Amino acid sequence: MVIPVWVYFVVAGIMISAYMAIKTGKEERKLEQEFIEREGEIYMERLEKEKEQRNQSAHPTGF
Repeated sequence: MVIPVWVYFVVAGIMISAYMAIKTGKEERKLEQEFIEREGEIYMERLEKEKEQRNQSAHPTGF
């Protein structure tokens, strides 16, 4: 049984496409995780500032 050459090209194309899809998916997940971590840090900083402001307004240091 002889397999045409174009079949090999199609199979190779499918394999390359699958590899690139997996590689791109991993990169996107990594970037998304970094973005989530950065947003979480910003949120935590904002919470700390608000907590400090509440503490300062509850305990004025004027006297």
